[in-house]
Amino acid sequence: MQHKTLGRRPGSPATREAILGAARKAFGAAGFERATIREIAQRAKVDPALVLHYFGSKDGLFSAAMALPIDPQQFAARILADGIEGAGVRLAHAFLALWEEPRLAGQVRGILRAAVSHESAAASLRAFIEGQVVGSVAGYLGEDARLRAELAGSHLVGLAFARYILRAEPLASAPLDEIVALVGPALQGYFSGAAQGGPQ
Repeated sequence: MQHKTLGRRPGSPATREAILGAARKAFGAAGFERATIREIAQRAKVDPALVLHYFGSKDGLFSAAMALPIDPQQFAARILADGIEGAGVRLAHAFLALWEEPRLAGQVRGILRAAVSHESAAASLRAFIEGQVVGSVAGYLGEDARLRAELAGSHLVGLAFARYILRAEPLASAPLDEIVALVGPALQGYFSGAAQGGPQ
């Protein structure tokens, strides 16, 4: 006769999602290096071996847990709905709103926290910045388009790190709209000299 371990989930799609949810919380709170498979398994109420069964390794779990469910085209459309004019404010708001969205906050904070010391996390952050933040505006800029867009992206990453990871005050407690109002014009400055009307 087989006995089930009390308090542990059997393998199922629901178990996989429970592990991913636990991993997002653990990576978001502690970063890649400090979060452990054992801790994540305890959060998900599964055996650690089951975590490895689904994801193969800690790296595999991190990649799956940190994948952002964001459509790049929709993200770009929000920023460029009215062309490059005013895109700085829209970009600041769209980017920072990701960090304030409860459904995504753990993932984006986990990626940023881990990117300092883990190449997979750094690659995820680069892909997001280059593909969705930088890529959404670069085609609308004139001379030095890529550099201008990368400067905007680096500005936002530094802001996110100070506000959401370092929790530097008064930045950490300032209302989102206040931050957007101050940062948006600075981002727009990187876009100065934009091309007329559309991608090059």
